[in-house]
Amino acid sequence: MTNQNVVVSKAKSVAVTVAVTVTVANQSMFSSSVPKPRTAEAGGGGGCFPIPRNIKLLKVETEGGAARVNAWVDSLRASSPPRVKSATETGDYSSWNLHHPSAMSMFEEITNYSKGKQIVLFLDYDGTLSPIVEDPDRAFMSRELLNYCGHFGQMRNAVKAAARYFPTAIVSGRCRDKVHSFVKLGELYYAGSHGMDIKGPSKSSKYKNGNQAVLFQPASEFVPMIDEVCKILVEKTRSISGARVENNKFCLSVHFRCVDEKSWAALAEQVRLVLNEYPKLRLTQGRKVLEIRPTIKWDKGKALEFLLESLGYANSNEVLPVYIGDDRTDEDAFKVLRDRGQGFGILVSKVPKETKASYSLQEPAEVKDFLRRLVEWKRLSKQQRN
Repeated sequence: MTNQNVVVSKAKSVAVTVAVTVTVANQSMFSSSVPKPRTAEAGGGGGCFPIPRNIKLLKVETEGGAARVNAWVDSLRASSPPRVKSATETGDYSSWNLHHPSAMSMFEEITNYSKGKQIVLFLDYDGTLSPIVEDPDRAFMSRELLNYCGHFGQMRNAVKAAARYFPTAIVSGRCRDKVHSFVKLGELYYAGSHGMDIKGPSKSSKYKNGNQAVLFQPASEFVPMIDEVCKILVEKTRSISGARVENNKFCLSVHFRCVDEKSWAALAEQVRLVLNEYPKLRLTQGRKVLEIRPTIKWDKGKALEFLLESLGYANSNEVLPVYIGDDRTDEDAFKVLRDRGQGFGILVSKVPKETKASYSLQEPAEVKDFLRRLVEWKRLSKQQRN
């Protein structure tokens, strides 16, 4: 890329693509129900889904000057989701672990809950399938997990094997095409831009709805604005060493992992000043990243609900959704599972954090082991039935 502090995902053209336009109105809030999928036959123009016409912009507060910037910086210093202070300060991981036990140690409990149900897997990417790295363009599946079968690494093999037995989706804040270029598995569902860009399997899958294509893009109207803000932020943050702006098509990421903490306030101030001019965009944060998104009420939790609806499990008691993630933005999905009283969230973290997740895993290597064990359990279960 020509600009030193911008990361732009190179999206390859898709044979069948339909952009769904959102009409924004200041009326009632986004319906709590998930929009029902309407697919189109492959080759016939792609899939599209009805979007409620009454999506309301969320109220965003970007004014407040120094006080708001200071609040942002204080928040940036915390992990995401925020660490539980009492547990962190004492280093008492074991007490936190009593409430969020290891998914590996509680594996039998998880599989017992799944009896008679279809497990559906939802996986975050950065920090879950791939380690967090300084350069977001190099967030490949861990190089420590060396190849053991052809050109697939162990993590990729684990995800690929899981997708044979369970519908599997990657849900990321990254651009969908960028995540697909990292994972390179066509049998998965991909939800990029925090669920604002969803596409179904590109290759044959027993969980794919026949030959029907799945595509859902509720924030298409905001793409020109996102592009405009990206260019402005690249210029405004150019003087802040280590800052990187990543265009994820339907949202932006301002990475500050490589920014000296003394410059965080300056970076936050630049972002605040820019967003003051764009009230239809809002600011959230992840692990060493500021996320700029459209103000529609859509997040990873909504994406989870939408994908369950697409698979025919919207109001079903025969499904067990399992969402694995490490970031504050994954809490939206954990909360949905808590509210549904159905399925489990698994937080990937080595330190105690406030979370709605039921279980925990410490790092991507444990995620790989969990997926492998899940596959082996399912394989043996099928053999016993036969």
